[in-house]
Amino acid sequence: MSAAGTITLGDLQVDRLGFGAMRITGPGVWGPPAQPPDGPDGAIALLRRAVELGVNFIDTADSYGPNVSEELIAQALAPYDGVIVATKAGLVRPGPGVWNADGRPEHLREALEGSLRRLRRDQIDLYQFHRPDPDVPFEESLGTFVEAKRAGKIRHIGLSNVSLDELERAVAMTEIASVQNRYSALDRHSQRVLEECERRRIAFIPWFPLAAGEATVAEGALETVARDHGATSGQIALAWLLAVSPAMLPIPGTSRIDHLEENVAAAEIVLSAADLEALSPAGPAGRLDR
Repeated sequence: MSAAGTITLGDLQVDRLGFGAMRITGPGVWGPPAQPPDGPDGAIALLRRAVELGVNFIDTADSYGPNVSEELIAQALAPYDGVIVATKAGLVRPGPGVWNADGRPEHLREALEGSLRRLRRDQIDLYQFHRPDPDVPFEESLGTFVEAKRAGKIRHIGLSNVSLDELERAVAMTEIASVQNRYSALDRHSQRVLEECERRRIAFIPWFPLAAGEATVAEGALETVARDHGATSGQIALAWLLAVSPAMLPIPGTSRIDHLEENVAAAEIVLSAADLEALSPAGPAGRLDR
């Protein structure tokens, strides 16, 4: 168990610092990886190093590559041996830089079969609806996940990029194990969703946990706290996520082993009450809710 402790996803228990496998693909999350320097072999080594460091939760999606991330995870880690793999469906990639929602049940069923095949699994541990489709009723899309769970093809259902209203509608239909929304020390738009996850004991998986590098160069509080701890601003951003809510399950991603090791080391950082106060936004109750 890592210094960050564990969190439950339904009946599964994982360490609270996972790995996001979007960046093991090529530039623009398209095609096979050009980085790490060894290409696919380097990505496989990276994934195996993550597990060596104690990471036992890997997050991916069929749209990463597309398909490339799932295929590399299977090559590196199947048959997984205690590693929980989460993937997603609901976005399609007609070309680099293009992400289109597709919540049609027929697409979601086809996507699930593809992920099962690529990941070499009979059941997906955590299958997440990647983004609600404005052209398809939310309940119709989510119903496809419910059917797949009943059929034994997925173990737990998660959501991604959802509003508070959509979360409430989802839990009225089925058990939700996780919500994955954009959230970081610099971006707290999903604060109310996080609070609802805390209340319902649903894991909250923040994507963009380091604000894609913005946190590592930010002026001000992050840098000040980082200097006090002899750490990087990115490590403090991760330590803050772990400290700010017991529901939090950060999944920082990288294509470099040295950066991976730096991220995992962030779980060892203990922030003081003064640190947390310094990192709190101005406003009522120290919350940024906009």
